[in-house]
Amino acid sequence: MISLGENKDRQDAMSRQLVWVPIVHTREDLGRLGAQVEEAFVRRMGRSRWEAHQNSVEALWERIQRRIEEMKLDLHRVRLYQDGLPVCGQEESIVRELSTQGSRNHQLLADLIDRGATLVGTESPQLLIQEYQLNRRILGEAPGGSLPRSRAEAIRDEAARLLESRDRFIADRIVETLQPGETGLVFLGMLHSLKGRLPANIALTVLRPTKSFVL
Repeated sequence: MISLGENKDRQDAMSRQLVWVPIVHTREDLGRLGAQVEEAFVRRMGRSRWEAHQNSVEALWERIQRRIEEMKLDLHRVRLYQDGLPVCGQEESIVRELSTQGSRNHQLLADLIDRGATLVGTESPQLLIQEYQLNRRILGEAPGGSLPRSRAEAIRDEAARLLESRDRFIADRIVETLQPGETGLVFLGMLHSLKGRLPANIALTVLRPTKSFVL
């Protein structure tokens, strides 16, 4: 006969834990779009506001790293999922390249990998290409930061459909790859949503840094 305690231990071992780490991208994360994004931001909001934003994002990443350390995870049973990281067979190379370029997000991923965590390709390459092309169109059409209302609404609808498709793909990847007894850390921008896309045996929690950041 299995005792209640043994049954609970078995259920815990079979469960899958997922921690959503809400992130804000740094300039380095944006690759070739980074300079254009900075230019558009500065034109609209001013250089001092850009610098304040960068400082607050840096502080946010420091808090994220500290909160993850406080979780005391067994990193050999942790899988890492990353916003913008395609399923391609070169995932670790991408992370390490962006890490050397100064991305705090990818520096943290590289550190976790070095200590035993498993990196997982997270996104559809095709959908990421579509998003990149959409962002280039937006920056090209509205260098000053504004568009005609009808065009802005059309782009907003296209972006929303694309984000929903990306979120479905991300959720499916997590369901396929996160194993019983493991914890997943999914580094995902704040506009994303996994709500309603995960099965009941994946317990989702949100890591919430304690302070806000400047937009």
